[in-house]
Amino acid sequence: MSTITRGAAGRTPSDERRAKEQALSHKHTGTGSLFTSEAVAAGHPDKVADQISDAVLDHCLMADRDSRVACETLVTTDLVIVAGEITSRADLHVATVERVVRETIREIGYTEEKVGFAADSCNVYCHLHTQSGDIARGVDTGGAGDQGLMFGYACDETPVLMPLAIHLSHRILERVKELRITREVPWLRPDAKSQVTLRYDDGKPVGIHAIVLSAQHSPEVIAPGTDRMSDEARSVLRDKAIKATIDRVCPDLWSDNIIFHINPTGRFEEGGPHADCGLTGRKIIVDTYGGAGRHGGGAFSGKDPTKVDRSASYMARHVAKNIVAAGLASRCELQLSYAIGVAEPVSVRVDTFGTGKSPEHVLERAVREVFDLTPRGIIKYLDLLRPIYRKAQPRPLRPRAARVHLGADEPRGRPPPRGGGVGGPRAGARPRATAQEQWHTSAE
Repeated sequence: MSTITRGAAGRTPSDERRAKEQALSHKHTGTGSLFTSEAVAAGHPDKVADQISDAVLDHCLMADRDSRVACETLVTTDLVIVAGEITSRADLHVATVERVVRETIREIGYTEEKVGFAADSCNVYCHLHTQSGDIARGVDTGGAGDQGLMFGYACDETPVLMPLAIHLSHRILERVKELRITREVPWLRPDAKSQVTLRYDDGKPVGIHAIVLSAQHSPEVIAPGTDRMSDEARSVLRDKAIKATIDRVCPDLWSDNIIFHINPTGRFEEGGPHADCGLTGRKIIVDTYGGAGRHGGGAFSGKDPTKVDRSASYMARHVAKNIVAAGLASRCELQLSYAIGVAEPVSVRVDTFGTGKSPEHVLERAVREVFDLTPRGIIKYLDLLRPIYRKAQPRPLRPRAARVHLGADEPRGRPPPRGGGVGGPRAGARPRATAQEQWHTSAE
């Protein structure tokens, strides 16, 4: 029988470590402020729902570029419900939609019945009908598919002009997925969450305060004689997932003082839709800027690009990113708003948070002059009628809905169709990319 060494007051080494983590988590010893963002893996229940909704969207766009899609998904123990409004020439018979659903679940990694949710054994129910004619009459003439407000944000904290906390959170989970897929860590399962807390001084990230990682695992890593994950398994996640990612993304921020909470409940054996019900559109902050930039409230997944919740958010990000990449600001947020059935945006607002080199009203005027911000203009500029939403090309093994929608693989636009660049070239001229813009485009 295995024995467990106990120290003072009969506590095990694991007890001592957890007590130290809890004490440190309440103590901020650095200067400046703290900011936190989180991310979730492809196997998280809400992300499973997002990916199914986007897989249905891609299925429709492959057959009919003019498809109108608003697809919602619910997943729970051994059950998937797909519902919504779709007008498309694509095959949407129940058997076809069920095949799309099962293929998506299988790609995510849920293939074992014993975990309570599996591609070949779950029940799939489909409840789809056509788009409302009252909505279609406004969209058919080029108007927005709904009213609403959308934000795009960019900053110079990372090469892809995303905030570092959300960027690092996603990169950690990509590494966890790699360890699982390659079987380098064979006891990992698809569900996982990460959270990164950074320390800021003068508006710049200067250190990592804490990292939380919860990764679903098989029973084999439970320490003998306990009901908790072994310290050895935690060390594997710390070294192979977290430290390896920091070494690649921001090695200067590594410190032995970082607080780690790795599977802090002690075990994460039950996960995915069996442990928590998942719904499309519940991870809108994960899908964007991790709270560093504002959000209009509309989700992305399952929506064709006539829905400005999605397409205008992509465009707002693209514009904000170009303002930062051109050196016109180190932080930029663009707000757009629309009325249903109306093509031109109701409002355009630029906020550079005091970092701009030009007045914001000048940037706003330039944005309106350079970019076509109508739904049709956005769709054409970003080429959004392709089936890119479940599987972002040219990397088909990295589904967009499984990751952040905005960041490393977001849609990239064609040259602005309306003359001068945001930086102010002569009217009618194609804006010339700066060296930074050229590098940034190639990096993505």
